[in-house]
Amino acid sequence: MTTVLSPAPGRGLPEPATSQDFGHRVMVVWCPDWPVVAAVATTGGAGGHPADGSGGLTMSAPIAVIDRGEVYACSPAARLDGVRRGMRRRDAAARCPELILVEHSLERDVRVFETVLSTIEDATSGVMPIRPGLCALGVPSRYFGGEREAAAVVAEHLVAAGLWDCRIGIADGIFAAEQAARRATPQDCCIVPVGGSAAFLAELSVGVLEDLDLVSLLRRLGIRSLGDFAALPARDVLTRFGNQAALIHRLAAGIDSRLAAARRPPLDLDQRLDFAPALETVEPIVFSCRRTAEELVAELARHGLVCTEVRIEVVGDRGWVGSRVWAHPRWFAAADLVDRLYWQLQGDPSPEPVEGVRLIPVSFESLADHGEGLWGSAPDERIERGVARLQGLLGPEQVLFPALQGGRGPRQRQVLTPWGERGARRRSADLPWPGSIPPPAPARVFPEPRPAVVTSADGQPVRVTERGSLTAEPARLHTEGSDGPLVVSAWAGPWPIDELWWDPAGARQVARFQMVAVDGSAWLLVVEGDQWWTEARYD
Repeated sequence: MTTVLSPAPGRGLPEPATSQDFGHRVMVVWCPDWPVVAAVATTGGAGGHPADGSGGLTMSAPIAVIDRGEVYACSPAARLDGVRRGMRRRDAAARCPELILVEHSLERDVRVFETVLSTIEDATSGVMPIRPGLCALGVPSRYFGGEREAAAVVAEHLVAAGLWDCRIGIADGIFAAEQAARRATPQDCCIVPVGGSAAFLAELSVGVLEDLDLVSLLRRLGIRSLGDFAALPARDVLTRFGNQAALIHRLAAGIDSRLAAARRPPLDLDQRLDFAPALETVEPIVFSCRRTAEELVAELARHGLVCTEVRIEVVGDRGWVGSRVWAHPRWFAAADLVDRLYWQLQGDPSPEPVEGVRLIPVSFESLADHGEGLWGSAPDERIERGVARLQGLLGPEQVLFPALQGGRGPRQRQVLTPWGERGARRRSADLPWPGSIPPPAPARVFPEPRPAVVTSADGQPVRVTERGSLTAEPARLHTEGSDGPLVVSAWAGPWPIDELWWDPAGARQVARFQMVAVDGSAWLLVVEGDQWWTEARYD
């Protein structure tokens, strides 16, 4: 059954628009209580209505989705017991002792709503998600024979996918179509005639607006309906309430120029190869996956894309799954994918026969950004293949490349990452690092600090007092790797550092020095307590 609303004369509203005043008509699909539906679908069956006995939640149960201690959404059964949105958790539980509480998850709402978008895209050319549980699309009335028929086809697809409570509204704009959908019955459609959006919206309460502060202000001013709000002069609304209220004022008057632009459906590029019977040795598995890797690279190229990060999953015949994400400094070719699969099987062998391998692209980039430069400016493939061969011989974790990060000491500023992988999040080098050494940076940083002894001219050990001053001027330096004591010709410091003072277990009080010997060698030293260490050397 379809509801068609007839236009009624407005009160002080603009003249009714004609069909030439609007672009394409808009259809809005609304799924009520979507956070609850998503929670049920996660624990139960498709569409949020698992069969009885499945052990999951059902929409017939009193359920409340909680966000920051308040009810974000609730099921119809919970509303019958007095639970309302915005109610505190304790008050909701007091109203309904059998209430099932579920924490809100926006990621879960978006993930489950993706199935609704895909279902609608099976029936129409495209859909624009507004938020989880609400989406808009152009009305394919000519294709299906009319607006009512188009809405029936969309509803039929959604019901077939298991989404029983879906409501559809059709109007000249997204805002009016959404309000029409909220007044439709389950699996039904409410159609606002062409040019009738202003008259339809005029009868609605200002409470339908999502701006709660504006709604409260309008009610205090005696403005109860959208028609009363739309009758106000646009200039006065702008100067009195601001830009956001001016936009809502246009929507209340039925003037909605937003287009239901179709989204680009996500690409399904995952490649899977199943083995029957399952394979136990590495070489047949890798050899069999060559064709699969070539198909993945070819499919990406067909869309003008390359893969810079891929997940490889190895599935055993008794449920074991080995998964690892690989990154590439440029982009993956088919041979690179095969190499990574071989390394993964060698480094993390499957404890059971392998029945399948999945190649899942994680990050895409445009092929134009990675193509060969006009004058050969792209990275040399021979270098990449040579490094990849070294990884195959030594292992992926044995070929590392250095990068710079923030830190006080020279070793803290180094980070080593396996070639071709994205390293852990690095500390920003642009932040201030109190106590860090001034430039230039040392050329050689020792893997571990080397013990050293610094003495004065009379041979006494040089120490740093608690106030950061020296007991004597450095004159000689004894350190590993030098031919006997070095006579200090110049020195700078100390740079005291009070590290991790808030952590008693890891707190350190150290000071760094730069020293130059008469033979021209320069050293970076650190002293902690009475012990000197050589951290790096300047060349």
